[in-house]
Amino acid sequence: MSKDQGLHTLGCWTTDRSLSTPERIAIDDRGVRTTYRELERRAIALAAKFMAAGFGVGDRIATLSGNSADHVVLFFACAKAGLVLVPLSWRLTSVELREQLSIADPSLWVVEDEFQTLAEQSNAQLIQPVPVLTMGPAGVEASVEGPARERNELRGCAPTDDDPLLMVFTSGSEGKAKAVVLTHANCFWNNLALSRTVDLTSQDTILAVLPQYHLGGWNIQPLLAWWVGATVVLERTFDAGRALQLLADRKVTMMMGVPAHYRMLATHPEFESTDLTALRLAVVGGAPMPPSLLRCWHGRGVALVQGYGLSEAGPNVLCLASEEAMSKIGFAGRPYPHVKVKLVDAVTGEEIHGAGAGELLVSGPSVSPGYFRDAAASAHAFVNGWLRTGDLVQRDDQGYLKVIDRIKDLYISGGENVSPTEVEQVLLTHPAVAEAAVIGVLDDKWGEVGQAWVVLAAHTHADATELAAHCAKQLARYKIPATFKFASALPRVGIEKVSRQKLRDLGRAEQLLMRQEDQR
Repeated sequence: MSKDQGLHTLGCWTTDRSLSTPERIAIDDRGVRTTYRELERRAIALAAKFMAAGFGVGDRIATLSGNSADHVVLFFACAKAGLVLVPLSWRLTSVELREQLSIADPSLWVVEDEFQTLAEQSNAQLIQPVPVLTMGPAGVEASVEGPARERNELRGCAPTDDDPLLMVFTSGSEGKAKAVVLTHANCFWNNLALSRTVDLTSQDTILAVLPQYHLGGWNIQPLLAWWVGATVVLERTFDAGRALQLLADRKVTMMMGVPAHYRMLATHPEFESTDLTALRLAVVGGAPMPPSLLRCWHGRGVALVQGYGLSEAGPNVLCLASEEAMSKIGFAGRPYPHVKVKLVDAVTGEEIHGAGAGELLVSGPSVSPGYFRDAAASAHAFVNGWLRTGDLVQRDDQGYLKVIDRIKDLYISGGENVSPTEVEQVLLTHPAVAEAAVIGVLDDKWGEVGQAWVVLAAHTHADATELAAHCAKQLARYKIPATFKFASALPRVGIEKVSRQKLRDLGRAEQLLMRQEDQR
């Protein structure tokens, strides 16, 4: 592709909408409404400030922000100027943020007021602190200083389809944070595929509860909504009572969440009395939807679209239509348009045709070109045009796919991926811990939570409360193990490698026994 082609860049989306539907509401941020005309005005002004200050194509702008209209303005400003938005999680500790900043190497860090202290703590741990500006009209939109160091010659160039637009962090089984790069074309094709599966129009109102540091906070409904001219109701954090109120008051027609969200909504005292007649479609991802929860929502007349995805794929890969939800319980569906999948034997790598089980591989224009400045991890995950998901899936004779287990040992808690190795490494920094292994166990509220198996050093003592507090100093809350098991030794396999599978078997057997006792 030549450098003058930008047919699929996202900066034009707000321009187009500001011309066709300028007074339509683009964003409802806690009651403060932003029209498409205003969104375009602010985004194009900020993009001009970035370019005038010397920022160029490929320069990275990190953020630390809750869901907000200001964050959306910054996203589209980056899209217009050819910059890369790197949204970091406010749920992380300063230690974790320091690691991600070191990897992303941003030219600027735009931080909301309430997270300034966390940003200062993270910056203090860097050899070269990142320049910080505040979010919004009184901050970065008012004045932008030039990048701290020159490393980009593409000043003033228009972005092209293959230029990076988003960089989001994900964890691998080895525990090292990796930055997934998504180009303008990746985001374009992901949203085009979504538009051909979910009938989202300019007349829709979307409730967005997924955090904007997560790819789902952009590429599952919100960006498509701004492309077609719909209204996005932004929520900073998820509160079931407030979400139910918004569903009724704003006449929300579509939303996306993880099973934990739908469970908290369904168990709220106001669920049965809330008017959900406008909600015609709800998308669920992150984990399989329990049958009882499916029946609960279908009983309220809400269609549920289930799916499967991962950041490296843009993220949408598989989708199960709402009319198939009850007949294909446990399945993640079939590929989205423009997405190709295949199954390979997890050991031999040979392709599996027809019904069978194997590792899921994904290909298509929405798949990331790789991890930022991590050639080894990219070479392992992206092979001959195919993304290795590391997930073991089963395909039936109709082509529907079901995720059986994660080959990489990751577990998903409340829609967030957790790396066992990362948690183990933190536990091992406690002076009383000699060995540690972490697994994911089933949980009624969060889908899965962490369970840590710990061997204490001789002549030492530590209890679950102390170890949890130790983890809290370095890990986000959702990564802290919910339970701790103390043992004299850990089960091993092969060359003295700890067997997480044996620990999972023990954990599941214990949970089954406990449930049987509860039913007596």
